[in-house]
Amino acid sequence: MRRANLVIFARRPVWGVGKRRLASEVGDLAALRFQRHAIDDLLRRLGRDRRWRTWVAVSPDRPRGWVKGCAATPQGAGDLGERLVRVIRTLPAGATVVIGADAPAVEAHDIASAFRALGAFEAVFGPAPDGGYWLAGVSRASLAAIAFANVRWSSAFTLDDTVANLRGRRLRLLRLLEDVDDEASHRRFAAARRRRLRVAGASPGPPPAAALL
Repeated sequence: MRRANLVIFARRPVWGVGKRRLASEVGDLAALRFQRHAIDDLLRRLGRDRRWRTWVAVSPDRPRGWVKGCAATPQGAGDLGERLVRVIRTLPAGATVVIGADAPAVEAHDIASAFRALGAFEAVFGPAPDGGYWLAGVSRASLAAIAFANVRWSSAFTLDDTVANLRGRRLRLLRLLEDVDDEASHRRFAAARRRRLRVAGASPGPPPAAALL
């Protein structure tokens, strides 16, 4: 029986590396705290779910020991499209869903919805307000090279380019979610986290960044 693959694309959380746009607005310490919180929280909430196998596609390729509780696989070189294709092709056969570690609002029901969609559709995407997407999924690895070719990454055209590549195929869009890439989105993320903790009756503790994909 083929098992569903969930892949979290993540850069190793190191001071001064990664989330440079966010760091330029909230500082290196805040950006690092966010990175660490986001990947730890996603692995805790999604990595133990038995409905899929969770992989972390890491950058840089080594070391990989910072990934705990899930299989780590290298992203390799190239633009995001090339790395997506490479990782998806190396996984066991089956439907594959990819998310970024900078979309902390992703829930298990979002991943489950994506895999259900891939039972009837060939690809699924979670759109983001900036024109990109927080989730991409394909029903089979051979579609990845088609979907992610010549895409204008990190632009307002990312989703449009990907959808255009798959014209004529059966696609499904999920709910709109925001990546945390700048001070404004980070501020909204921190406020939402405080609200969730208040509802749960937990202490918010220190903010994960300066108070995510």
